[in-house]
Amino acid sequence: MRSPFLQLLTELPDVLPIFPLSGAVLLPGVQLPLNVFEPRYLAMVQAALASDHLIGMVQPRSQSADEEALEVHWVGCAGRITSYSETNDGRIILVLTGLCRFKILDELSMQDGFRRIKPAWTDFAQDLEDEEASLAERDQFMGSLRAFCDRRSVEIPWDDIGQMADSDLVNLLCVHLPLDAEDKQALLETVSLTERATLMRGLMDMSAHASKFGTEQRH
Repeated sequence: MRSPFLQLLTELPDVLPIFPLSGAVLLPGVQLPLNVFEPRYLAMVQAALASDHLIGMVQPRSQSADEEALEVHWVGCAGRITSYSETNDGRIILVLTGLCRFKILDELSMQDGFRRIKPAWTDFAQDLEDEEASLAERDQFMGSLRAFCDRRSVEIPWDDIGQMADSDLVNLLCVHLPLDAEDKQALLETVSLTERATLMRGLMDMSAHASKFGTEQRH
């Protein structure tokens, strides 16, 4: 059954506000909590709430104090504002739920201090399909995850994730595991679930081995 929150490709917008944030990636179906306090991003949230509730999460390529000059990666993911609340000190606490990835075709003029782009959705159209992909080697993937979490002291609700569908599990881990920003970007840009899971398993194994080697060197 098709989720009521999925859209058709033709229903996605031609203009999308973007939120550049290092280390923060979004993938379809995953929730990302955000604490918004800068005036330009407060304006962006208000504009999104007044239209389609969509914001594009992108990662910067480098650091710059000049928001307009900040280079960003060319692939991001649009999220829908699915909950938000305003605080007494002027912040907005919101949750973005990933909808569909995009490529940046062009950047448009800024609006109220926030950036806007012209997105291309076609390469990631499968993000909108209401179909469950499956992993051929889930047991091995989970083994790599356990080793990674043990070495990095990451707490995981194992009972909960053990019941998750493969696609939901992989996308959730891509967003929330403590991986380097560039590694997260590589995972974001990997189109198919199988390839993304393979890449993630390799990154987890390398990280676990590196942590183990570092521990042994200190003894």
